[in-house]
Amino acid sequence: MSEKEILLDVRDLCTVFQVGKRKTVTAVNGISFQVGAGEILGLVGESGCGKSVTSLSVMQLLKNTSGRVVSGQILLKGKDLLHCTEKEMRAVRGKEISMIFQEPMSSLNPSMRIEAQMVEAIRLHTDMDKKAARDHALTMMRKVGIANPETTIRSYPHQLSGGMSQRVMIAMAMSCDPTVLIADEPTTALDVTIQAQILQLMRQIRDNNNTGILLITHDLGVVAEMCSRVIVMYAGRIVEEAPVQELFAAPKHPYTQGLIASVPKLGSGVTSLPSIPGSVPDLSMMPAGCKFAPRCSKACDRCHQTEPPLYRLKDGRQSRCWLAESEAVQPAEEKEEQIG
Repeated sequence: MSEKEILLDVRDLCTVFQVGKRKTVTAVNGISFQVGAGEILGLVGESGCGKSVTSLSVMQLLKNTSGRVVSGQILLKGKDLLHCTEKEMRAVRGKEISMIFQEPMSSLNPSMRIEAQMVEAIRLHTDMDKKAARDHALTMMRKVGIANPETTIRSYPHQLSGGMSQRVMIAMAMSCDPTVLIADEPTTALDVTIQAQILQLMRQIRDNNNTGILLITHDLGVVAEMCSRVIVMYAGRIVEEAPVQELFAAPKHPYTQGLIASVPKLGSGVTSLPSIPGSVPDLSMMPAGCKFAPRCSKACDRCHQTEPPLYRLKDGRQSRCWLAESEAVQPAEEKEEQIG
């Protein structure tokens, strides 16, 4: 990807959370990725692997929590967001980079009508007057499948279902045509018809505005349909990155292989699906060596003792596995030491 095409460039990002007075745990550990203009990049992995923390770190939304970014760069069209003041970030959020949150019920202000929240967000980043902003809000609500936006826009968040709240959040996030859109589980709680509409709308925004999209999801079917490249995260680390077709055709990392094997396939005749044993490790009790080794059927002594680097492979893919060593061109550039 050439430099002029890069919209979002995350370099060696490390995010930690304070636990007690003296201890920190590392939730995101030295990850790097780029989102290009007109690209939809998928970010997948189990709950607890660091996907949502990555998105909150990029948006600089950890300041009132126990979490903080301790190193790295977050370059939005060359501007490092880690050096922005909160006032500067308020101008950036919604206009240049926007986010669809995973939990819309906790993201909307319960004391304000939907109209006030949408109109305020639109007017903050455009020169529209109040009437034009309201009309634009209604148009966006129709686009995301809200059948009666005139009624919905006068409602308070508690009067809406979870699915309706999610659609309002999506309409709000897309209303100012952001350069980069981060979508954290954007189709959660939506039925398949509305899900298809939302995904189609995201494609239209990408096509019309050359928007770069970071799509965070558990749904590998959505990834296969929407994304051109995929990053797989585990325990705060990137364990694999590949073009979407190559990832599904021949996953390199055992964790990715397990994820894909657990997806049901229509007409396969399989009555039970394989699953990955165990669970994502506790951040405060990370195993030595490869973080996936305790759950991996292919792990050897080396895996339990030493964590592999993120290898760059001959075909441009990346894999954090000792099994990929023979295919590697070189380890990817990254921070070797863990923090916390």
